[in-house]
Amino acid sequence: MSCATEYSWRTSPVRENVRIGRHPSAAPDLPELMGRVARGDQQAFTAVFEAVSGPVLGLVRTVLRDPAQSEEVAQEVLVELWRTAARYQPARGSVMNWVLTLAHRRAVDRVRSAQASTNREKRAALLDHTTAYDEVVEQVESRLEREQVRRCLHGLSELQRQSVTLAYYRGLTHREVAELLSLPLGTVKTRLRDGLIRLRDCLGVGV
Repeated sequence: MSCATEYSWRTSPVRENVRIGRHPSAAPDLPELMGRVARGDQQAFTAVFEAVSGPVLGLVRTVLRDPAQSEEVAQEVLVELWRTAARYQPARGSVMNWVLTLAHRRAVDRVRSAQASTNREKRAALLDHTTAYDEVVEQVESRLEREQVRRCLHGLSELQRQSVTLAYYRGLTHREVAELLSLPLGTVKTRLRDGLIRLRDCLGVGV
């Protein structure tokens, strides 16, 4: 984006353009303006910006709810409009619909990204608080010597050991273990079965 356009962003934040665009004196010819924007016309971009910024921000807010994030995403959408104006095709719909589609897609992406980040943090926190290896050993010490348990657990693969620990010492269901480890349910069941068989054979008891 050119210096002149960057200046318009600094001096005309989205919240100001929402007020400006509420009572336009005349409806702008958005398709014609978009053609000029595609050729780098900054004045045309300012006119498009003022026409669509309010609806864009309103749509993004309905998705994100958070005002600060909504303004940030709205800014990203309008920057994208400037950069990709040449992709607009009048035959496929109005400028407003095209821009609002960009806005909705960007807002949903932000929600998904935030949710994915939250899920990763939850998984990491739960894994961090999974019963420590030595604590698992202590829980079965009344039946077997510590070193025997340690040796047998070391004989499992990392995934088998995690699955057994989560399912039988943390009390999680097979489905919860699968979700926590981001694995198919069938894979977790197989690892649990194989891990328990190996433990049983190693310990010489029914597990």
